[in-house]
Amino acid sequence: MMSMQMSETESSVKVAEWQQTYYASDSGIQSGATTVRDDEESECSKKYTVSSATVVESSSEVDAQYTLTRAQRVRAAMFPETLVEGEAVLSTTQSEPGQQTNVQRLAEPSQLLKTAIVHLINYQDDADLATRAVPELTKLLADDDQVVVNKAAMIVNQLTRKEASRRVLMQSPQMVAAIVRAMQSTGDMETARATASVLHSLSHQREGLLAIFKSGGIPALVRMLSSPMESVLFYAITTLHNLLLHQEGAKMAVRLADGLQRMVPLLKKSNPKFLAITTDCLQLLSYGNQESKLIILANGGPESLVYIMRNYNYEKLLWTTSRVLKVLSVCPSNKPAIVDAGGMQALGQHLTGSSQRLIQNSLWTLRNLSDAATKQEGLDGLLQILVSQLGSDDVNMLTCATGILSNLTCNNARNKALVTQCGGVEALIHAVLRAGEKEDVAEPAVCALRHLTSRHPDAELAQNAVRLHYGIPAIVKLLGQPHYWPIVKATIGLIRNLALCPANQAPLREAGAIPRLVNLLLKAHQDTQRHASSAQQTYQDGVRMEEIVEGCTGALHILARDPINRGEIASMQTIPLFVQLLYSYVENVKRVAAGVLCELALDKQSAEMIDAEGASAPLMELLHSTNEGIATYAAAVLFRISEDKSSDYRKRVSVELTHSLFKHDPAAWELAHTSVPLEAGYMADELDGAYPPYGYADIPMDGLPLDADLHEAYMPDMGYDPRQGYPEPL
Repeated sequence: MMSMQMSETESSVKVAEWQQTYYASDSGIQSGATTVRDDEESECSKKYTVSSATVVESSSEVDAQYTLTRAQRVRAAMFPETLVEGEAVLSTTQSEPGQQTNVQRLAEPSQLLKTAIVHLINYQDDADLATRAVPELTKLLADDDQVVVNKAAMIVNQLTRKEASRRVLMQSPQMVAAIVRAMQSTGDMETARATASVLHSLSHQREGLLAIFKSGGIPALVRMLSSPMESVLFYAITTLHNLLLHQEGAKMAVRLADGLQRMVPLLKKSNPKFLAITTDCLQLLSYGNQESKLIILANGGPESLVYIMRNYNYEKLLWTTSRVLKVLSVCPSNKPAIVDAGGMQALGQHLTGSSQRLIQNSLWTLRNLSDAATKQEGLDGLLQILVSQLGSDDVNMLTCATGILSNLTCNNARNKALVTQCGGVEALIHAVLRAGEKEDVAEPAVCALRHLTSRHPDAELAQNAVRLHYGIPAIVKLLGQPHYWPIVKATIGLIRNLALCPANQAPLREAGAIPRLVNLLLKAHQDTQRHASSAQQTYQDGVRMEEIVEGCTGALHILARDPINRGEIASMQTIPLFVQLLYSYVENVKRVAAGVLCELALDKQSAEMIDAEGASAPLMELLHSTNEGIATYAAAVLFRISEDKSSDYRKRVSVELTHSLFKHDPAAWELAHTSVPLEAGYMADELDGAYPPYGYADIPMDGLPLDADLHEAYMPDMGYDPRQGYPEPL
């Protein structure tokens, strides 16, 4: 035994001495340092290196650390809290500073696992605590002593801060009902704030939303919208917003609780984030519900919404407000109110910003409002921006820009002149060329060109610009197959206006306008004849075929002012059809038919054909028309076809004219008697036909999360159906 102790002592001394030598400061057992082969040494020669990031203050501490086992080092790295106080451990055995050791790699996930286990234990503790507390707290919330109710509400509010206890609370209908009752019955502001905060916390889970809804929380929250305390107001509107987004039946419940009447006045508040949530609530409530739109109108909503668009710069607020305006803009009652409040100008401010979603919503809204804004002033800047946006490659932007320009140039000479002067004609022609088969771009673009080419001081400039920018062939091409009738109708009107410029007559003929117009006229007339027996009018794509008959005949009337065109029209066997149109029940068709016959009758051969078709009888009848234009054209045709007749016939025509039409109008008598062709400006042009006012039932909303924790369901952006008739004649 003695000898064994002596031996162990000697061994320890030898180990200590060995550790002090130069050749081996580390055996590699303690540190795990690797051996490195030196090519200059023999195969049996080894060199040992060690690298440590640990700075050791004394050799005794180093000795203590190196004598630790590997298991101790692993334990120290993974579970440092198990170390005995004062116990030291070698912190790292890294050979390279940038690389983790195996022990370090294991330490991180083990710490995460330990933390998760601790959280799980705490979660269960929170749930157990809440489960035991709920029955007692429910009773305290119903106490007669307001101080007791306040303290109970504070405790419940604290419990909702943790997920486990919050879930226990929302699973207790009695607790949620007690919170709702306490909130609406208390007169203490702090109790109201605490209870509103509880409902707000519960509203972030679907289970909580359902519990609030079932407990009658919506009427109580609506009442809280009248609270003078800002925090209560915020909790109430945010909770209602979550309910509107995610709880079925919440929208109707809010409407029945007069929620809209309480929300609209809140638009006078100044907090942008609060306003963003409020406006989103208004959008959710008004979308698809006409009654809600009218309530917003009755409470001064349009004015407040326009004020926000004009005076705030918080993008999220501007976006949510533009969404409400977009919904209201399809309401016939709200539309003029928004326009009168300066909505066009306010929305126009946001067309050049960096937010694409705000630009797009503003454009859709402007397009919907534009047919009610044709008499608005102060839109110069907006019109210029819209012309510049015609160069966009974005189809939605192009659709809106062309639609707005079409409506704003309708029967507004000032807007027409401004758009013409800032390059609108060229931009619209390029839009037509790029539109291809996109009907919702081509139709409003052609309508806008039709407006720009008539009835304003720069109309002739616009008529020439279409030709100079090579627009005539592209425009005439739109008359071809397949027929989309709203585009055809607009194109016919544009061709008529272009023909008013003498320089355009030959290019229109060369582009094949005359045969295409004649073919369309024949097709439309055949359709009307097929349905003549019934009182029902013929519609295709929302366009009456009588309008196509009128438009084609009117365009051919203006084209017939050119002698070459006149001969081509007559050569296509059109005179019998024009004579037949004199019997039409549509007054405008009679007028344009008499007008084209008046032009054709300038050629003697055509005049003879008109007479041979028996035109004299209907023309005599038309002399008695109350429409001065029809009577004047009829008189001119009668005089032209009677030139080669006997003197008795001419005398009878003169007597008829004298008694029926001209006894009080010497100038008209002279005009008809001398067979002078009617001047271009003699007959007043028809009013521009407004582009459809986009009266869809509602616009699908584009949905994006309002806040990180307030998610909306995605819905596609607004689609639009252009297949609607024009509200005014061509």
